[in-house]
Amino acid sequence: MDHIEEALGALFLMAGVVAVVYIVARYNYLVKKAMIEKGLANPNTPNKMQYLDIGCITLSLGLGLMASTIFTTMELTEDTADLLIWGTILIFGAIGLLVAHWLRKRTK
Repeated sequence: MDHIEEALGALFLMAGVVAVVYIVARYNYLVKKAMIEKGLANPNTPNKMQYLDIGCITLSLGLGLMASTIFTTMELTEDTADLLIWGTILIFGAIGLLVAHWLRKRTK
């Protein structure tokens, strides 16, 4: 019975992630379309900085995940270990966002 609950939880989590990604992508498409119609954006201009942002965030999340493995070797309560692991991953993700923002401002 526990396996079914875990599978359903994972299924709902993935469905939620897919729904959020779809909503964000659709919103970005509609905003860009409206800007092109009003002449505020050039439709042929590629946005290469998005790849830099994605790379910085992915790299920093990976580093946060690697750094958080330190807490798994310590003898901590489960709640404390979970808090430290997720906190480390989120802090490194925020650092990646800041680095991506800094690089974007530097190249303009």
